[in-house]
Amino acid sequence: MFVVHKREDGPMPSLSAVKARQAFAETINRVAFGKERIILERHGKPVVALVPVEDLRLFERLLEEYEDRLDVKAARKALKERGEVSLKELKTKLGL
Repeated sequence: MFVVHKREDGPMPSLSAVKARQAFAETINRVAFGKERIILERHGKPVVALVPVEDLRLFERLLEEYEDRLDVKAARKALKERGEVSLKELKTKLGL
C-alpha cells in the first residue's frame, strides 16, 4: 500500500510517478474503482492526472458545451459587425 499526499495547492492528492509505477495495479484500482483522482508528479511538479473515465467523459461534455457557447458568442458578434439581417429580410432578398 502506498500513501497519496494531499496537495497544498488544490484538493486533488498527489503521488510521485515512481511510486505510481511501483504500485501500478493499485494506483489504477484506486482511480477506477475507488473513484479517486490522483495527480502524478515528477521531481515534485505535477505532470498528469489520473481520473476515472466517468470524470473524463463529464469533462469532455462540459468542455464541448463551453466551446459551443464561445462559438455562439463569436457568431453573434460577427453578425452584429456585419449588420444583422432578419429571416424575413433574408427571404425577401432571396425572393423566397
